[in-house]
Amino acid sequence: MEKNKLFVGNISFDANEDEVRDVFGECEGVSEVAIPKDRESGRMRGFAFITFENDDLASQAKDSLNGKDLKGRALRANFANSPTN
Repeated sequence: MEKNKLFVGNISFDANEDEVRDVFGECEGVSEVAIPKDRESGRMRGFAFITFENDDLASQAKDSLNGKDLKGRALRANFANSPTN
């Protein structure tokens, strides 16, 4: 399990990539944002992976992102590859 990488789910399909990146950009220490898209439609798949500079920043971001509203949906943030995903 990577402690500096978060899986963020429950992202609204109505949100665009810039809106999603803006929400993640509010967190300190973001080094990479990966937003998978559907091959056929090009739409976001409703989740993203965010990598942080270190474990502490990822933990802080997890706490601030979990439950945050984006386009009427509460984001679910967890460490990537966590058994509770």
